[in-house]
Formats: sequence, structure tokens, C-alpha cells
Amino acid sequence: MPDPGSQNPQSQPPRLSDLFDNLPTAGSQLPEPDRTPAPAGSRRAARQARQASGAIPVVSQRAAQEAAAQQAAQQQFLAQQQAAAAQFAAQQQAAAEEFAAQQRVAQQRAAAEQFAAQQRAAQQAAAEQFAAQQRAEQQQAAAQISAQQQMAAPQHATPAPQPVQAVQPEAAAQPHHAASAQPRPVVPLSASEPAPRVPEAPSITGPFAITVTGSQAIVEQQTASYPIATVPALRDDAELQAASAPEPAGESFAQAAAFDPEPVRRSASQEQPGPASTPAPAAPSEPDEATELFGGGSGGPTDFDSLFAAESHGEPKKKRGKGCLIALIVLFAILGGIAAGGAWVYNTYSDKINEVMGWGPPKDYEPGQEKGEAFVTIKDGDTGQPISTALYQAGVTKTDSVFYDMLVDENLAVTFYPGVYKLKKQMTAEAALEALRDENNRMENTASVPEGGRIKTFLPAVADSLGMPLEELQAAVAKPADYGVQADSLEGWLFPAVYTFDPGSTAKDVIQKMVDRTRQSLKDAGVAAGDEERILTIASIVQREGHTADFDKVSRVIDNRLQPNNDETHGLLQMDSTAQYGYGLTHDGAVSSWPWKEVSTDQNPWNTYVHAGLPAGPIASPSDAAIKAAQNPADGPWFYFVTVNLDTGETVFSATYEEQQAAEKKYQQWCKDNPDGGCY
Repeated sequence: MPDPGSQNPQSQPPRLSDLFDNLPTAGSQLPEPDRTPAPAGSRRAARQARQASGAIPVVSQRAAQEAAAQQAAQQQFLAQQQAAAAQFAAQQQAAAEEFAAQQRVAQQRAAAEQFAAQQRAAQQAAAEQFAAQQRAEQQQAAAQISAQQQMAAPQHATPAPQPVQAVQPEAAAQPHHAASAQPRPVVPLSASEPAPRVPEAPSITGPFAITVTGSQAIVEQQTASYPIATVPALRDDAELQAASAPEPAGESFAQAAAFDPEPVRRSASQEQPGPASTPAPAAPSEPDEATELFGGGSGGPTDFDSLFAAESHGEPKKKRGKGCLIALIVLFAILGGIAAGGAWVYNTYSDKINEVMGWGPPKDYEPGQEKGEAFVTIKDGDTGQPISTALYQAGVTKTDSVFYDMLVDENLAVTFYPGVYKLKKQMTAEAALEALRDENNRMENTASVPEGGRIKTFLPAVADSLGMPLEELQAAVAKPADYGVQADSLEGWLFPAVYTFDPGSTAKDVIQKMVDRTRQSLKDAGVAAGDEERILTIASIVQREGHTADFDKVSRVIDNRLQPNNDETHGLLQMDSTAQYGYGLTHDGAVSSWPWKEVSTDQNPWNTYVHAGLPAGPIASPSDAAIKAAQNPADGPWFYFVTVNLDTGETVFSATYEEQQAAEKKYQQWCKDNPDGGCY
């Protein structure tokens, strides 16, 4: 029979929901149990008795489990909150770093623009200074000439201009020569006295053009112009003395005219009397102006010595070369300083200056140049910068940064999804972005292995692309014997290519397909059975050390160093890539970032600076071209090689160490000329 006490509502056991509602929160103490006395004979009374004796705990085991579950849920929630906070902090840090990078780019651009503006301002200031100096010198020279002309003017009063008397057709002016020390005074003739006969002067033949203006006449022969001043008639002794007085020292009118391209023609009142010019008597009839000036009639002889005598006087014009020379020296010094500073700044910030000014080759391809196919792998968590590098390495974009720069410049927020994308080579950055946004270009259930990659670095990307747990792939590559490979590792046996797998493929299926592709490449190259591991080891070094065009030569260098009669390296390969692999470094980064002393002296079996012969095994996944080169090396005596131009990949192969040192100097010079070229 049921316990009579169980029919009493007050003796009913507490419900589970009541217990759950009364559970304490994290960090609080458990509530005190209900210690009110229960009716005698009830289950509650019996339980209280057992609790008092310590036989059972105050709280039932079921309630304790519920409390523990609630506490575990709270802890899990807190853990999730902490993980979300950590993820948010990481995103904030990444955003801050990207913003800082954008700020640095903006600052560099602003610095380049400021430098260009300063350079233009300095050039403009130098040009204006030079022009001002030139104008000042010209004004100074003109002032000197004017002063000299004023000094050369006679000190007596200028006689009033008199009408010019015409001479008889058969008469001519008395010739006058500049060499005459004391000119002969000339007395004006009266109207009743006949004009004296003057010996005929030798005539000058040739075409002449005569222009008469006021008291001047211009005689032009071919391209020469000669200003001629007419002398007024002399009326008194003062005028005779003035006429016979020698001309004061100074520059002649002809010299002043030679400096000024348009000489000022003075009027008769301003004209200074020439030395010893003989006035002609009045003629009964008025001749034309040419006869009046030259004293010759139609066909008559003309004495041109008297015309040009005044032009042979005066001191030579002073030189102005000293001031010009000083100005030029100062200008060249300023320009030289600007050029030197500009050269230094350009060499230091040439990339940014070229970017701001639009100089240099374009960083992006032109639209319409797309060709071929390219496969780009985007890993989980990749942002703009690594994707930009991946596009460049796949041959999609022209430069490493053009895609990332476009995202920054246009402030684009893009979500990239992991996977393998099929694009074209030589695309513009904008076209590449549109292709990555197109879901049709994302290859489903596809993975890629890069040339020269190592399992440690590319296996996570394969897992991301296939949506497969990384641990499964790591377990699949841990047993080379499962794929018939007699080696300690599958390094070098996973062929670099783009693979598409059927839905439901396992990790072992993925690895098996990669190993089978390597066996096919070995067979196509003619590698004998049992020699696969050796050829793959050489091919992996060739892949890491050389450019595709030089693979067979690099293979020859390795083969020559392995020969027993090698007196150059004495059996040591001395390859950086093998020492790097054995020390545990990835293939990323420059050699200068290595702890070189430790790397080159480490005793691991891949360090070819310490151990002669081949390393313990392959160091990367070689391509078809590398495997063929390892099987068929080129003919040559080379023991050394060095890439002397990292832009073009130009590599020099040498037979002696002396030749290698000369080639290394070329490489060092290239690095000096290209400080941002990626040298180490």
C-alpha cells in the first residue's frame, strides 16, 4: 500500500522545476535547505532524519547534477563570450593596422606632392631671380651708355640750327679723316666767291639706298646702315672754333647705335658738330636732298670718307661680362643644389613620386589584354594585401600592390570567400575584383598545390579549399608507404597543380591523386625505377634556386658539385634553400632575415654547407620543368651562379670562384641602384 503520508499535499516531494528555478547563479552560495519539521511517518520526515544523520546530502543528487549542468553552461557561455571578444579584438587590431597602412600611404603621397611643389616653386624663384638680374644689368648698361654720351657732349652752347646750303654739282665736301690731329678751320663762303675745287674722292660702287629724315640721312648698302649727320652752316668764329675742336673722348654715336637695335636719330638741334666738316656754299638752284648731303650731282664722284669719318672716334664700349658671369655662377650653384637635393629625394622616394606625378611605367594592365588561365587560391582569413600578392604571383595582375591599392583608394569593403578561383592572366585590378566576386569562377571541391611549395605551408590551404579537416590530411600524408613511396616523407611527391575532386572524396583520395600525378611526371621525364627520390631531391633544389629558363643550367651546377673531382666546393652543394629547409624556416623572406650563423652551421641532414652530397630528401614540390631539368642537365663547366637583376631574372653562371665574385659585384651594384628591389 502506498504510504498514507503521500496523500497529504504538504508531504509531496519538491518538483524538478522548483529545484531548477531555485538554483543559484554562478558565484552565489547554495540556499539553505528547508528544515521545517515534516509530519511524522512521511517520506520527508524520513529524508530529514537521514540528512540529519549524514546519510544523504541536503540537496538531492539530481538537483546537484542540474546545478552542475547549469554551471557548465554558464562557463561555456563565458568561454564563447571571451572567444567572441578575442575575435573582435583581433578584427579591431587588423582594422587599425590597415588604417595605419592607409595613413602611411597618404602621408607618403602628401610628402611627395609637397616636395614636387617645393621644387616647382624653387625653379620658378630661380628663373625670376635670373630674369631680374638680367633686367638690372641691361638697365645698368643703358645708364652707363647714356652717361657716356652726356660726357661726350661739347661744353659750349649749341648753335641755333641753320639751313643747310646746297653745293654746286661740281663741288664736293673737303674729305676728312679720323686720323687728322688738327682739323683745318673752314670759313664760310660768300655768295660772290666761287666754291673751291676739291680733288675727286674714289667712288664706291654698288647698290645704295638713301633715306633722308630731318637732319639725318641713312645710307644702306646690302644689309648695313650708316647714320650720317648733316652739319649746319657756320656763321661766326665761335662756330668755326667749335667745328675745328677735336671731339671729346667717349663712345661714338655709332657704338651706341650698335648696342641699341633701334638707334635714336637726333634732330639737327641735338646733333653735335662733327670734326672739321666743310660747309658748302649756297647754290643758285636748290638741288635734291641726296645732292645736298653728298655734294655730288648726277653721275658725279662722291667722297664717302667724309661721310663715315665721325664713326671712327670714341673709346670701345665697356664690357658687361663680369656681372653676367657672376649671375650665371650663382644661378648654376642654386640649380646644382636643387638638382642634387632632387636627385637624392627622387632616389629615395622614386616609387611614391612616380605614383603621385604619374611618371614611370603603368602599374596596371590595359583592358583587353586578358589571355590564358590562372588559378588563385584564397585561404580562410585572407584580406586585401595577401590576395593582391596571390593575384600577382599567379600572373593575373601586373604588380604586387595594384589590387590592394585599388581597394584602399576606392575605399572598397569586400568579403572574400576561401577557395580556388579560375581567372585569366594580364587582367586589370578592377576586372580581377569582378572575377573574384563572381561565384561562377569559384571552383567547387577544388584545391591547388603551388610550385616549389612544401607540405607544411600548402596543406592548410588545401583543407580550406575542400572544406576538409586539416587533421585528416595531416594523418593521410604521415604514411608514405600507403602510396607506395619508399621514403620517410611525402615531401616532393605531391605534384604542384590544380585538382578537382569528386564529392565525398577522402583525405587519402586527395593525397593519392597528387602522388599519382608526380609518378606520371617522372615517367614522362624518363626517370628509371628506383631513382625517383634522387631526381625529386635535385628537382626540388632546382625549383627553389633557379628561374625556369635556367633550370637545366642549375641542374648542371648541382651535378658538377657532386662529382668526386670537384676542386671548387669539394663535394658540398652549399645551397641556401636546403639549409633553410633543414633549419625549419619557410621559403618566405630574405636571407638577411635568417640567423645565418646558426642556419649554416646546423648539423641537420639537409644542411649542404656541412654535409657533402645531396640532402636527406626533397625540400619542395617540383614542377614538370624542374623534373626534366634534373633528369637532363645542360652541358657546361659551371660551379656557381647568381642572379644579377631581380627584375628580369638575369643570372650569371661561372666556372671559377673569381668569375663568381665578379658576378656578385654586378648584383651588388644592381641592389645599390635599386634599393627597393628586394635584395638581401
